Amino acid sequence: MDYKQQVGVQSHVEMGSVEDRSMDDLDDECLHSPGTDARKTQASDSNRQIPFSDKKLPLSDGFPIVGNKMTRNRIYRSIKTVVFSNKLNLLMPFGPLAILVHKLTASNGWVFFLSLLGITPLAERLGYATEQLAFFTGPTVGGLLNATFGNATELIISIYALKSGMIRVVQLSLLGSILSNMLLVLGCAFFCGGLVYHRKEQVFNKATAVVNSGLLLMAVMGLLFPAVLHYTHTERRVGKSELSLSRYSSCIMLVAYAAYLFFQLRSQNDHYSPINEEGSPHGDNSDNDEDEAPEISKWESMIWLTILTAWISILSDYLVDTIQGASEAWDLSIAFISVILLPIIGNAAEHASAIMFSMKDKLDISLGVAIGSSTQISMFGIPFCVVIGWIMGQEMDLNFQLFETATLFITVIVVAFFLQEGTSNYFKGLMLILCYLIVAASFFVHEDPTSTDQKKQPQT
Repeated sequence: MDYKQQVGVQSHVEMGSVEDRSMDDLDDECLHSPGTDARKTQASDSNRQIPFSDKKLPLSDGFPIVGNKMTRNRIYRSIKTVVFSNKLNLLMPFGPLAILVHKLTASNGWVFFLSLLGITPLAERLGYATEQLAFFTGPTVGGLLNATFGNATELIISIYALKSGMIRVVQLSLLGSILSNMLLVLGCAFFCGGLVYHRKEQVFNKATAVVNSGLLLMAVMGLLFPAVLHYTHTERRVGKSELSLSRYSSCIMLVAYAAYLFFQLRSQNDHYSPINEEGSPHGDNSDNDEDEAPEISKWESMIWLTILTAWISILSDYLVDTIQGASEAWDLSIAFISVILLPIIGNAAEHASAIMFSMKDKLDISLGVAIGSSTQISMFGIPFCVVIGWIMGQEMDLNFQLFETATLFITVIVVAFFLQEGTSNYFKGLMLILCYLIVAASFFVHEDPTSTDQKKQPQT
């Protein structure tokens, strides 16, 4: 997830001195009053040169003013960096508006739509705060943080849906994130990058792509066997073997993903650079490291992570509670809303970043967004939700039903073929986009039998 921090670092460094000077002038003007002109005229030059720890400066005259000034400057810069530095944050007011609409009206469709818009910038800022914290933790812990918070929005929504017993919403939303990243995001990245560099084929780290393709196939295996066991009616204990197999397979997949993180970050540093890291296949990115620096401190990053996670949790509660009402108001199936609409709007920031970096001929970062995120969801997000459901007493399993499992299997095979050469062009991108349109049309006409027959979704 380190790709986002490269966008604003240079502009932040260039404007740093101007910002410091403007804040000093502003505070000096605020502290100025006619009664203190004489004292400020005599002491202004000396106060600027006296260090903060100088014992000769009277406590009542210097320390509270300087301390408050430094605190105000730090808070102002932190808020400006996190809240006002990204145009996508213009969507933040839609979150409180969704809560207001929910309190005043019974329009579940509007509450769902406004909650979805409000979560979009929060998800992007959550990834930004995670990357800033990774500067102070090192590559290993930073990789674990990215694995945990990289898809935190999807996991929070899934946990709230599990709490409400909406197991199919959890399964379909996680499946939709995988399909969206592998087909739509990667396809748009290949297509836009291929148009910009139409005279050549863009290249990316083939070894990393092969490893991720293998993990995705392993995830398909974990989802395939419970579905086959269910539809062939070959369970030794009807109603229990399928759930037991899902929980066992989920634990194995979590172990496999932990081993992948260790392999990627520690054991094979000379052969596999991290998927979200810009540079050569051997991790030679010393030039980029010189330009990278944290924009906020470690404690600021932790505070912002707490605030953003709490706000996303609040909006996710409203989002989940209005899915059924939005489905009825818009005359759309829950499968289409969960698989198509939620990933497209909820991950808009990541989609735009993948396209932007591909147009700068940085395909390794684009693959880190698309394929890396799909790997996280399939090998970490889905089994994690099964384990959490186990703890909650919910029978969340890996049986995604035959139609959904077949869609995922075919998608992984198609993408693996496109990645095996280690090159991309606009034609490959166009094919992936067209494949996603076929998937979207399929779910538009598909009615989920589980949602219809078992009625697991509560009415709101």
